[in-house]
Amino acid sequence: MCPVTTILLGLLGLLALVYVFLTWNFNYWKKRGISSAKAWPFVGSLPSVFTQKRNMVYDIDEIYNQYKDSDSIVGLFNTRLPQLLVLTPEYAHKVFSSDFRSFHDNEMGLFTDKKVDKILANNPFVLFGNEWKERRAEVTPGLSANRVKAVYPVSQDVCKKFVDYIKKQIKMAPADGINAKDLCLCYTTEVVSDCVLGISAQSFTDNPTQLVGMIKKVFDQSFGFIFFTIIANLWPPIRKFYTVPLFSKDVENFFFDIMKKCILLRKENPIQQRDDFLNYMLTLQEKKGLDTLELTSHTMTFLTDGFETTAGALAHILLLLARNPETIRKLREEVGTKDLSFEELSELPYMEACIHETMRIFPAVLVARKLVTETYEFVNKNGVTVKVNPGDVVLVPVNSLQNDPQYYEDPEKFKPERFLESNGGAKKYRDQGVYFGFGDGPRICPGMKFALTQLKAALVDTVRNFDIKVNPKTRTDNRFDDTYFMAALKGGVWLDFKELK
Repeated sequence: MCPVTTILLGLLGLLALVYVFLTWNFNYWKKRGISSAKAWPFVGSLPSVFTQKRNMVYDIDEIYNQYKDSDSIVGLFNTRLPQLLVLTPEYAHKVFSSDFRSFHDNEMGLFTDKKVDKILANNPFVLFGNEWKERRAEVTPGLSANRVKAVYPVSQDVCKKFVDYIKKQIKMAPADGINAKDLCLCYTTEVVSDCVLGISAQSFTDNPTQLVGMIKKVFDQSFGFIFFTIIANLWPPIRKFYTVPLFSKDVENFFFDIMKKCILLRKENPIQQRDDFLNYMLTLQEKKGLDTLELTSHTMTFLTDGFETTAGALAHILLLLARNPETIRKLREEVGTKDLSFEELSELPYMEACIHETMRIFPAVLVARKLVTETYEFVNKNGVTVKVNPGDVVLVPVNSLQNDPQYYEDPEKFKPERFLESNGGAKKYRDQGVYFGFGDGPRICPGMKFALTQLKAALVDTVRNFDIKVNPKTRTDNRFDDTYFMAALKGGVWLDFKELK
């Protein structure tokens, strides 16, 4: 046999081995008697993760719509790892809430390492078991209604600056409008940095601090992190000895440095103490003996959770309001013209309905990925039972459920009235297992009250002072960005503001 033939046969043999490695368990779910979504070598059932031609959630939506009428669960493959997608609201609610013990943790925790990614790995969202329970118990009191109320005057001051900033932007706005996401990120950066740390990011000035740029960088997913998650799914043992941080080292160093400076400043000036989140954390430090790293990691939870998600929600609320002028008129009637107390701000049912309806259409979490923590049995519609074990991953198709016409009439339309208390409110849909705007169950977002206060405060002053129109540069549908991990309108949200006289 000639050398060339030998080499070719060797390459074919190697390719055959790789093919077998990538596909050998593609009959995993069928052997267990349940349907399995189509899968391809290397990409599994979610090819958009690799092609980047559309958001991965659309792969999930297609699987959901294909099987929801015949099955209550369906198998799929994340690269080559078998995972289970639940298809009914009943099972979605059980995973999040009533059977929480069996789905206690989030899969994201598998991809983080405290030695490599100090910020993300200490966030309650990715912590496991008792560590999550302890951290949440420590963080939650810092986000109580009383503490949010205490910093509400700060939010009001920031809102006044926000209005002035929009007026300034109107004067120099280009023909393709104002970038609503950047606008809203300036707002959340200012209000969160002030409420949490007691400092100004100078977001509304011509010379913002470095904090503004670093916040934008926080959630810019690096190719390295995406590639690592793919490899880790192909070969899970790599997680034991190698990982890639979500937050780059310069971002991490910047935030730890600014935290140390704020803590030192607060300790050196006790006269300037105020009942904010940092003050709470300093009290907790004394009570529990937290070192500087632990204190900083704890406080970073307030920061990172408050910037991006709230900015995205606010930008999309403004978009949907701009598309629906009658909704803005109703909001103006509700908020009136006088300054609102914290209690009055909390009692704006139509505004809150607008927020929930926006988060239904543009959810922060498109697909919830839960780690099985106790053995659990699912029963399919045909009576077949399938068991999942600790370490398995169960997916809840949040976007699919929140846009299913079976549960929401005309789901593509913006109808805040769905979430009015007279119609059952958000609780009705949450209890039905078809709404997860802030999550559900024991791991529901601990900062929900703070986020709602931020959003309402900004909306009150915005609808009072401006008429809002959609710039032609903005697409007319709700198509998601191809690669962003949260729901964001493809092409961005570009708006035109006109000051009301």
